[in-house]
Amino acid sequence: MSTDTNPIRDAIAEAIRDNQVILFMKGTPDAPACGFSARTVAALQALDAPFAAVDILPDPRIRQELSTLSNWPTIPQLFVGGELVGGCDIVTEMFESGELAEVLGVDAPAEPEPAPESQPVQAAPLGIENRLG
Repeated sequence: MSTDTNPIRDAIAEAIRDNQVILFMKGTPDAPACGFSARTVAALQALDAPFAAVDILPDPRIRQELSTLSNWPTIPQLFVGGELVGGCDIVTEMFESGELAEVLGVDAPAEPEPAPESQPVQAAPLGIENRLG
């Protein structure tokens, strides 16, 4: 097998390319499996930003290849326009400053609120099938 071929890394790169906003997270937007993923999803949902999500938990190779591609060790990882924005702390700070709305190209809430710890479920985000397994 050629070392140039890595189907998992290729699938991750394709998902990042094909989705304007994509979140690699633990769990799903409806059922986050860690607090950091939950806070990141809540910030995106508070802005009504459509996003795709990939659960990295079913296959440990997804996390490994994602971190190799992004050069970022922690999960969640938010990508916008093919570029890594960051993880939970960066997304939370950007949400609170209004910068996240700018990056996403959506209207910021009239009154900036602290990043929500948990948010009532709003419109479901775009889903992409996890073809990374």
